[in-house]
Amino acid sequence: MAMIKCSSCGNQISPKAATCPKCGHPNEKAKHLSGGQVIGYLFIAGALLWFFAGGGLDKRAAQEMQKIENQVAADAVNQYQIAKRQGNAIQVCVQAGLVSAAYLQAKDEPSYQQWKKTESEDCRRAGVPH
Repeated sequence: MAMIKCSSCGNQISPKAATCPKCGHPNEKAKHLSGGQVIGYLFIAGALLWFFAGGGLDKRAAQEMQKIENQVAADAVNQYQIAKRQGNAIQVCVQAGLVSAAYLQAKDEPSYQQWKKTESEDCRRAGVPH
């Protein structure tokens, strides 16, 4: 590695030296990171590692997916209410089945069980074996 001259005293110093060993003048051409920079980079690297590999991203994706599944179930309940107002027994039976399936997908077992009972009753009224 080629040595460089200290800009203050002219002493030959390493290009990696933070200061001149003879006069103590800072080496503006030094190719090194300060302790604060190293700590900062390590912190950023650790945060990125935690977020991408440690579950941050997976956890957020799972939460978003659960929100979507809950919204699908809520939309299915609204569609069931519309079918019920229309008075078509077969359509009500079918919509009740879609609501129970939506709650199954959302992993909401209490709501799933409730809607399976509703589905069974609605399909029995419609004359659909269930």
